[in-house]
Amino acid sequence: MIINPELEAAREASRILALPKALEVNAFAHGQAELIKIKVGQESTLCDTSVMSIGKKTKDTLICAVERGGEVHIPSGSFVIKENDLVSFVVPRRRAKATLSALGLKTGQVHDCMIIGGGKASYYLARQLLDMGVSVKIIERDKKRCEELTVLLPDAVIINGDGTNEDLLREEGIEYAESFVPLTGMDEENILLTLYAKQAGKAKAITKVNRIGFKSVLESMDLGSVIYPKYITSEAIIAYVRAKKNSMGSNIETLYHMYDSNVEAIEFRVGINSPVAGKPLRDLNLKRDLLIAFINRNGLILIPSGSDEIHAGDTVMIVTTHSGFNDIGDILER
Repeated sequence: MIINPELEAAREASRILALPKALEVNAFAHGQAELIKIKVGQESTLCDTSVMSIGKKTKDTLICAVERGGEVHIPSGSFVIKENDLVSFVVPRRRAKATLSALGLKTGQVHDCMIIGGGKASYYLARQLLDMGVSVKIIERDKKRCEELTVLLPDAVIINGDGTNEDLLREEGIEYAESFVPLTGMDEENILLTLYAKQAGKAKAITKVNRIGFKSVLESMDLGSVIYPKYITSEAIIAYVRAKKNSMGSNIETLYHMYDSNVEAIEFRVGINSPVAGKPLRDLNLKRDLLIAFINRNGLILIPSGSDEIHAGDTVMIVTTHSGFNDIGDILER
């Protein structure tokens, strides 16, 4: 198994910048489905609305988890969303913008991005953003690295200067930037730069943090979206190890931890011998605090009802407050 933490962090950042109102965007089913996390504001149509009512308004969308006051809920249909809730929902990628629009949130991707630092993560992110049609400006201290980036990224604007200098940032238009991503390699600089950017303008900010020891402190600060490469790496490793422990019934394809590791979102590939295959979902004796979020059948994302069945060869995403599932059969009460 090979994983590139800087590349994975850049991919996550580019997904968020494509949907700037999202705090997190995680990909499943080889990118065909997305798990999107948002904070519910006053302007959102989610406010004071039940999960059942939201499901009727937004096609192909399922609310999977809600955090309120530090407590995480796997919501039932009668659960009512409140202002300041952190809500995660799954949606086919092609429907993501339409869903956010229906919820009263801005849906268009950013048009420009200012990146501080010219390291590997900056290069990966810039390359992806340019492919999306986003204008990119990179500010890098080292002149030699600037010359390299000019060759590697001919369509980007490369500025040789100190990205932590307030005067330079204003000169380069930080007040008008639509998005801002500090990737200096130093957590302290990244955090201070994000706080400054939010004070100076209205940019969508993404903060990359390498150390994970002060996560609770960072969550109390207004840093926008925060990306932890170490978490991305560890989750890929955990999914790989758990897949090696599986029975013949399934295999783990994708795994993410959510809400400070209180919730797991796992995508299983269903085998021929799986105990969940060929039965209507309503007939499965599922554990509590668990939700079947979607069924991926040959690239078609199905938000399931009780009458739907899981077939061998499908991938199935479940969201649960339980931990340590290695096999799709673990969702059943024994």
